Amino acid sequence: MSDKPPSRITHDPYAPFRIPAFRRYAVGGILTRLGTRMQSVAVGWDVYQRTGEPLALGLVGLVQVIPAILLALPAGWLADTYDRRKVVLLSLLGMTLTSAGLVLQAALGADVWVVYALLAADAVVGTLGRPARSSLVPRIVPRELFPSAVAWNNSMFQLAGVLGPAVGGFVIAASISLAYGLAAASSLLFAFLLTRIPEAAGVADEGGGHATLSTLFDGIHYLRRTRVLLAIISLDMFAVLLGGAVYLLPVFAEDILSVGVKGLGYLHAAPAVGALLTALVVAHLPPLGKAGRALLLSVAGFGLATIIFGLSSNLYLSLAMLFLTGAFDQVSMVVRHTMVQLTTPDAMRGRVSAVNGVFVSASNELGGFESGLVAHWFGPIISVISGGVGTLIVVGVTAWGSPQLRRFGSLGEIRTKQ
Repeated sequence: MSDKPPSRITHDPYAPFRIPAFRRYAVGGILTRLGTRMQSVAVGWDVYQRTGEPLALGLVGLVQVIPAILLALPAGWLADTYDRRKVVLLSLLGMTLTSAGLVLQAALGADVWVVYALLAADAVVGTLGRPARSSLVPRIVPRELFPSAVAWNNSMFQLAGVLGPAVGGFVIAASISLAYGLAAASSLLFAFLLTRIPEAAGVADEGGGHATLSTLFDGIHYLRRTRVLLAIISLDMFAVLLGGAVYLLPVFAEDILSVGVKGLGYLHAAPAVGALLTALVVAHLPPLGKAGRALLLSVAGFGLATIIFGLSSNLYLSLAMLFLTGAFDQVSMVVRHTMVQLTTPDAMRGRVSAVNGVFVSASNELGGFESGLVAHWFGPIISVISGGVGTLIVVGVTAWGSPQLRRFGSLGEIRTKQ
């Protein structure tokens, strides 16, 4: 008996897939990610073909980040107050309708402002369901399997990120309306699968979830008390904010690399390939050791790869650098997501996830606006290079100002404290 340690079962990375609810959640999540990534590529290509203006691509990010910021805290309160499954279900149905609206506007040849309006509506319904979705996994798998479930969820998220843009390039070449239609179908399928998952009430055995003004800000208060977590999230936010080259990929595909819409699909897929392979490695390895140092080095690598991408006029070098940005960014995501989920009580996990979502949305969408604005005034190459340089500066400032982050050890230590 003693030569068969129980830890072998605890560390089995495939255990979450034996739970039917997690399998349905995982399948639905990857389908929706495929659809939304395909839709994202389609929107970028559609808008740039209509306008020929990099700033128009920046506005795509702006119209999506405003609802994400304004509604994040109420969305977190919803996740901690009501059945998270039902909140996600309503969000997915709303996303289905907005994607169907994109199909209709493409068929009718509507003005580009209609695209912006539909994207804003999609951001509203997506934001309201995002904290509930990210907080749902701890309610459908046992706590001891949660780290493995998170790792696999990230891996499948990145797999869809690889396939979505690559397939999307070919789909868009045939029909933009088809790309939008597939996005609508994917979110509808996820909604159906959610009806097969048992109810997951927002509030667990720790109480909370009352509709008072103070509870809306509990996530902010928690992050203020957990300074190293705040430093990690802030570092990730500024790195992606300044290194938002992905929003300018239609410009690089069309005007700099001259690879067309199919090449655009590969450019979009390259970061996801890097992130996917990194996520798969992380899913099979023990918890990351010296996580603080690894995080700082990875964000620095992200900035350096961004600079080289901006300087490149060769497709293969550009793909390699985008691959590295995805790989480096995945390390940051693993550290951030693991710490947020494992150090937060379940009863307020939605509100903390909502605040984290504000940082993520602000970095992604505002980063797209910043990149488009700089590209409008100084050109896309300067926009990307300056963003990479800014990322390196942020890493240096964070490393100097947060010795606790520099000394942070293994992610496994977080789990042993719970």
